[in-house]
Amino acid sequence: GLGCQVVELDSQFRCGGSDAYLNWVVRLLNLEPGGPVDWEPDGKVALEVVDSPQELEAFLEARRAEGYGSRMSAGYCWKWTTKVAPGDPLPLDVRIGDWARPWNVYGDRSIAGAPPAALWATDPAGFGQVGCVYTAQGFEYDWSGVILGPDLVWRTDRWVTDRTASKDPVFRKSTTDADIDRLIRNTYKVLLTRGMIGTVVYSTDPETRAKLRELVTGQQAGQIAMEQSHPRPMTAH
Repeated sequence: GLGCQVVELDSQFRCGGSDAYLNWVVRLLNLEPGGPVDWEPDGKVALEVVDSPQELEAFLEARRAEGYGSRMSAGYCWKWTTKVAPGDPLPLDVRIGDWARPWNVYGDRSIAGAPPAALWATDPAGFGQVGCVYTAQGFEYDWSGVILGPDLVWRTDRWVTDRTASKDPVFRKSTTDADIDRLIRNTYKVLLTRGMIGTVVYSTDPETRAKLRELVTGQQAGQIAMEQSHPRPMTAH
């Protein structure tokens, strides 16, 4: 005699349960028809765009100081040193200007205090290394920092994938351009949907950063430059 309510569990609970964010990501990457749309916050998940890897890491460090878990990940656009001699530190493979960090450990053993690949997403010591799609897929963490590399850039009114910018050994010469385009976009879909509380995004490409900021904040490049040259006065609270 009890009344029942049926709830269809038709998807996994990701990104704070924000369907709006998941839809924004697939539209952003043209994995669903219609093209990118402006981000409209729904109160379930946060989204930020930053202008440097230093800013991305500092943002995530601040969240860790508040007691949250956070990780950095990136597209596979930098070669990955897979063999590290015993006693040596992890090599700083991911280099963007004067910022450099190691990829997560390759393999099933800890190196220089960094956890093995399978534990990168869950061990607190995983922060400080840059994860890739292979270590991030299937896991979630509170805050996700995503670096879009030169393999996916925005040009005027569309995305352009550059297979030569990818260092992923899975992409063989026999892999078609169409398949690589799909794989690169799906890689970033995975990386952009790991954060349960929020995601902070940085692109190594200036035009792509401008497009992302326009979609997320509504600001176009000219507005950003104007506000940077004429900052608003800070108000004490």
